[in-house]
Amino acid sequence: MLENPRSPRVRAVAKLAKRSARQETGLFLLEGPQAAREALQYAPGSLVELFATPTAMERHSDIRDAARAADLEVEYTTEAVLDAMADTVTPQGIVAVARQQPTSMREVFASNPRLVAICEEVRDPGNLGTIIRAADAAGADAVVLTGRTVDPYNPKVVRSTTGSLFHLPIAVGGELEAAVERAHAAGMRVVAADVDGTDFLASRHLLAEPTAWLFGNEARGLEEPALAHADLALRLPIYGRAESLNLATAASVCLYETAFAQRANP
Repeated sequence: MLENPRSPRVRAVAKLAKRSARQETGLFLLEGPQAAREALQYAPGSLVELFATPTAMERHSDIRDAARAADLEVEYTTEAVLDAMADTVTPQGIVAVARQQPTSMREVFASNPRLVAICEEVRDPGNLGTIIRAADAAGADAVVLTGRTVDPYNPKVVRSTTGSLFHLPIAVGGELEAAVERAHAAGMRVVAADVDGTDFLASRHLLAEPTAWLFGNEARGLEEPALAHADLALRLPIYGRAESLNLATAASVCLYETAFAQRANP
């Protein structure tokens, strides 16, 4: 059992909360039973280490069994050690270390996708995690991150995806122009979500065709050069008194409306 919160091994795990350590090692931090459960089910080969308190392992015996099936040994720790490893204030007794498994843009668009979310300069970890989760729920084929979008392996992003990070391809490190070029080459229409765009209802029928949604920065939206790459810009109507929708909520609506349209016209 690991008992020393200041041991080099514990510190190495805790450092993965920082981007520099993730870039150097190619690893990232997973916290909580749900994240561990999803990783073990959908990407067991990505897991490097699994740490848990005895109490947590008793409570989540399915994770222990799944780890055994994946030939992954559970390393037991004290509560103090688990607290030192975790990024959250109140960890849930389970922490894992996994290998990053990003996908290239070439692979994403070579698979003839029908629905893709492109995130340009999305900076808030909670927003990005929620967009990935919504894309997964809507049956999107992939999420593509361009520009200075936040690292998808940031602990807050990982937690916000609630496991969806392991369900669909995530392409990172590309530029928007290249993503749009590949989307067009794959026969997709690039649609920007923009407050100055055309009313959503007037053009929603177009979403039945292969669509790559383009979502921008939380505060600034999409800059003019980015908007120029889109084939069409749409805005969601506001029927009540809200000033606007936040990015993750708007993206969820756009992705689901597209999923509805495409399933109505397969």
